[in-house]
Amino acid sequence: MAGDRTRRAAPATLAAPGAPGALDRPPPADLALIALAVTAVSTSAPLIRYAVAPTMALAMWRNMLAAAVVLPVTGVLRRAELRALSGREWRLCLVSGVVLALHFATWIPSLRYTSVASSVALVAVQPVWAALIARWRGDHVPRAGWIGIWLAVVGAAVLSGLDFDIGLRYLWGDLLALVGGVMAAVYVTLGAQVRQTVGTMTYTAICYSAAAVVLLTVCLVGRQPISGYDAGTWWAIIGLTVGAQLLGHSVFSRVLKTTSPTVVSTSILFEIVGAAVLAGLFFDEWPAAAAIPAAALIGAGVVIVVRAGSPRPEVAGVPVSE
Repeated sequence: MAGDRTRRAAPATLAAPGAPGALDRPPPADLALIALAVTAVSTSAPLIRYAVAPTMALAMWRNMLAAAVVLPVTGVLRRAELRALSGREWRLCLVSGVVLALHFATWIPSLRYTSVASSVALVAVQPVWAALIARWRGDHVPRAGWIGIWLAVVGAAVLSGLDFDIGLRYLWGDLLALVGGVMAAVYVTLGAQVRQTVGTMTYTAICYSAAAVVLLTVCLVGRQPISGYDAGTWWAIIGLTVGAQLLGHSVFSRVLKTTSPTVVSTSILFEIVGAAVLAGLFFDEWPAAAAIPAAALIGAGVVIVVRAGSPRPEVAGVPVSE
């Protein structure tokens, strides 16, 4: 983080100088951190399904509690960095928080209308959107990268059970999940830009706070109860905060400094495997018999995407401060 405090904001362009390219190969340490983050976010969908509370309230609380943890520490340890933030850096952090809120506001309600596997599968289509955003920004996405992305997406679709024709209720849930995937791709793309000049702790403190304010406003306007839950629901909220938010989203934000949004988004497809297994254990909502080959497709796709890029010369062999 210390190194981040001395760097100034990049010009207002589509991509920040020094940011990883569309498929730059991540450092080995980032791969380990991505595995940790994917494991953490895999608990999200089952915990949301278990909790007896409005979906927007769940999204608000996980961001509010995460901000309550990160903000005081940031205020003490990163006060100088907070004061040195440029207007552009503040805008990127705040907009990223709003987009994160929109991601939650669409994906989390989808879990009430469609299956956990389908919801996670559709929201995990975000690597396609991330790659398209990268192309729009002018980054080159190798053909092997596209093959890997689509291979992983096909695996996610197979694992979901392809239940898109069950009824209008499921169709609405699938649509919400798809929009949630688009918002997730925008969120990681913005995160990759801001992380070139802003430390993880500072970025997540501002981002989670902005998301919490937006979601709290939605809850109040929609008259959704934000308290009075049973003990099991509060434990689920704590689990969402510690696992999916702090160990999941925060770790993804950490690696976005040196790993491209497309690679991170593709790796998140492994979430569907963990979420589907947990949904089967707790809700008897098991994926189709094709789960094993589907998981193999996801794995193969992620490996192809990671290997499609070249190591970044500016970070190869150089440790990252945070």
